[in-house]
Amino acid sequence: MLPILKLKSTLIFLAALSVAYAEGHGGMAMDDKSKDADEILATLRKGLQLKFVHWFISVAFLLVTPAFGACYAVADRFRVSVGVQAVAGVYSVVEALILRFPDPQGHENRTSRGTAWFLMFFYGLVVLNGVVCEGATMASKLEDSRIGRIASKLSPLSYKVISVLICECGFLKAAMNIIAILGFCYNDHTGQCNAHGIMGMSFIAYGWFLATMLVIPWLRVNRHRYSQEMYDSAMITAWGIVNTFTEHRPGKPWSHHEFQHTSMGIIFWACGMLGMYLSRHHKRNFMPALTLIFTGYVMGQHPQSTLTSEKVHSFFGLVLIFGGAIRIAEISFLLGDRDSDGSGRILSFQYLPPFALVSAGVLFMSANEEQVRLVIDMGADHGAYILVALSCACLVFLFYLAMLEFYLHLHGYSPDSNRPYDALLGNEDDLESQENHEMQSRVNQDSTEFQLDDFSSLDGEHA
Repeated sequence: MLPILKLKSTLIFLAALSVAYAEGHGGMAMDDKSKDADEILATLRKGLQLKFVHWFISVAFLLVTPAFGACYAVADRFRVSVGVQAVAGVYSVVEALILRFPDPQGHENRTSRGTAWFLMFFYGLVVLNGVVCEGATMASKLEDSRIGRIASKLSPLSYKVISVLICECGFLKAAMNIIAILGFCYNDHTGQCNAHGIMGMSFIAYGWFLATMLVIPWLRVNRHRYSQEMYDSAMITAWGIVNTFTEHRPGKPWSHHEFQHTSMGIIFWACGMLGMYLSRHHKRNFMPALTLIFTGYVMGQHPQSTLTSEKVHSFFGLVLIFGGAIRIAEISFLLGDRDSDGSGRILSFQYLPPFALVSAGVLFMSANEEQVRLVIDMGADHGAYILVALSCACLVFLFYLAMLEFYLHLHGYSPDSNRPYDALLGNEDDLESQENHEMQSRVNQDSTEFQLDDFSSLDGEHA
């Protein structure tokens, strides 16, 4: 009863904090449109329908299709996965050689075009690796050699990894295609686009990681040496070190932007190192979630060029703070520092932290100044734009959860039943007793078959 009361108190506190945060950023007027807004919109509408039809086809072949292929690959269904990826690979060749995503001036930016060529060659590598896994002739010849034994272990692992990576590349390509169609991220805007894209994608990837650890039952019931926060803290530390030493160019004066991102890198590796220390001996802790709260507050306070952009960034910060706070509530109050609920099932509250991270990532990727300026020129306000971005986040999260459930289906697992993972909910003695029971059953079965064979031989001799 006490953990429930603590959880209710935490939620009430979060609600009050959200209201106070929102009131502190309210009361702003609408931004004025650009002087040439009508001309910009008229140019942008030319051929826009056909471009987005192409975009939907590209998403279907370069994101959805390889995602199914990755599920089959990770589930060791190599023959089906290679076939699915071959279909996507054929389309990637057509996209690289023939199809384009031109901006209103008729040009496609170099990043989008380069990604198309990269995907074409990457698909060739993926399919080749899949063919080797399925049993290529060269692998069969090397089977009895030391090289063959090493290749037989490394080849499936590398194939699974690159099958997942090519889905990530497809997601990036889908985002880049929209940027290319709208004609964004040229000249002075390139740096900000990169910052929003990389940081936003990082939050989405972290949300996907948490969702994976939650939905896959043998990951949710953690039997590993370290707790979940050890891996989270390690990733945060590595990301912080990279940010600390790459945001500022030595020998040049410091800019406001560099101060912001370098200080963010410092808090990342500082919190991450403390999180790793607190995660020793399989202990759970609050540091990764607290890092999200610090980041959300600071990034939500960054001054922006327009009021609409300031409100979008403010809401992004609020979502990130919310995600970190409910993650603390989940670990400390809902689960009581355990790895999972005692029933072994997923509680509805546990979906909130990964969804908040995916939402924050989509919001941040949608908050660069050119995108916000287009929203202003269209006559929309920040509220409408935030709702559209959150709708995209819902679809992204839905798609990822569906892929995880499809992967479990390939393993013969139904989310409606705990079988065959009931043993994972007990202690190590339960697991050992179950293994001993299964071993004894196999011994008894073998013994029975042996005795039947003896009787058969005796019958033959008497005959």
